[in-house]
Amino acid sequence: MARLPLHYRSAVDLGRKLARRRIDAPDLLELMIERVERHDGAINAVIVRDYARARRAARAAHKRLKAGEALSPIDGVPATVKESFDWAGTPSTWGSPALAANVARATAVAVQRLEDAGAVVFGKTNVPLMLADWQSYNAVYGTTNNPWDVTRSPGGSSGGSAAALAAGFSALELGSDIGASIRNPAHYCGVFGHKPTYGVVPMRGHLLPGAHAYADISCAGPLGRSADDLALALKLIAGPHGPEARQMRFRLAHARFDKLAQARVAVMLDDPASEVDAAVKGRIEALGRFLEPRVRALSWTARPAFDTAEANELYIRLLRAATSARQSDADLAAYLSRLETLDPADRSYLALMTQANTMRHRDWLKLNHRRHELRLAWDRFFADWDVLLCPAAASAAFPHDQTGERHERTIMVNGHAVPTTDQLFWAGFPCGFYLPSTVAPAGLTDEGLPVGVQIVSAEHADLTAIRFAALIEAENGGFLPPPDFP
Repeated sequence: MARLPLHYRSAVDLGRKLARRRIDAPDLLELMIERVERHDGAINAVIVRDYARARRAARAAHKRLKAGEALSPIDGVPATVKESFDWAGTPSTWGSPALAANVARATAVAVQRLEDAGAVVFGKTNVPLMLADWQSYNAVYGTTNNPWDVTRSPGGSSGGSAAALAAGFSALELGSDIGASIRNPAHYCGVFGHKPTYGVVPMRGHLLPGAHAYADISCAGPLGRSADDLALALKLIAGPHGPEARQMRFRLAHARFDKLAQARVAVMLDDPASEVDAAVKGRIEALGRFLEPRVRALSWTARPAFDTAEANELYIRLLRAATSARQSDADLAAYLSRLETLDPADRSYLALMTQANTMRHRDWLKLNHRRHELRLAWDRFFADWDVLLCPAAASAAFPHDQTGERHERTIMVNGHAVPTTDQLFWAGFPCGFYLPSTVAPAGLTDEGLPVGVQIVSAEHADLTAIRFAALIEAENGGFLPPPDFP
């Protein structure tokens, strides 16, 4: 980080500079604002901006820092948050024109915790319609481009989040993840992202209007330009809120190791459920080869004791059941009609989605029971291994494709077209079973596109995954600025 321009430094590094008075919070904010104004026309990441509020916050941070009364190590650091998080006085549309008038009356708990720590939130970043794509475009705010190649997707649904970090617009981001929505954009844009253990970060303020129950699987978590940013931000935003906090004590479990030499590592490069492009697989394999002589133990074959095809199908059903409440009555009627003609043997994504969107509660309970059996199988696996390294997605960032429905689109993997939805396997392999996972940069493809490695750890071992990301960042390199946005 030391050689990077100020706008590309990590949030932790910027916090240190602010605390040591090497830069003042108002000046740092203006640097980020100037960069957004100059470059975001080409990216379209920061789609809601409240500079006046941010300037007040930066001035308040400056006074605290000058008096030696910093609220946290990120007091005065500029930050942005995903558009779907409520930030009082600003729209939370989830990319839907139907929600264009949905102006938040209160601030989401996780956002408020960042602000309470002194982070200077100055804007919100773009998402796909209803957060349901690995691209980030919608009829409200338009299309967000990848800073590494503006003809390609930055990922989704926290695509604006990762793009803002990669382009040097913001020092810290808050995203959400139910289907790789933190991990996929971190991988596509070459930044760090952490999907926490389910339930660790409160989701209040990340709900559609009228909703009060948190969705199954969905999590909120940080994105940044270093693993240290993830660890610090997670510590600030984690922990129960409201009724859950009245008699519950909370602490994040310490990382299982301090050094690479203490870590037990499994590596998974591919799976029949989702073919991985050679460019992505090659970078993760190279990382594994680099680590092999440096860690306590490394296995290329160790896996949790269950069938991955079953795990994938289970996740898709639970995922689409979790999001089925968003359906309109007309949508439900259409799925019920399709269900009547569905071949019971059909295991395509569309068939599984149709079944999930019309599922009886009794059937969901059976799936949930099986999910918890596999969850315990994961826990037994992590008795022997500290982390599992695997892809975050099947390919590097793909060209924009806004034709038709997501399940109808394809991406190129190893020279042939595969359904984009195949790579939900890499989203759900940990996420469907409530596990935490961190994505860290693992190098570039021959085309110059970022590749991220997904680091999966045991349930509630969030800091273990993040610590491993920090160790490979120190030993093997981390964030790189995209060449077209110096």
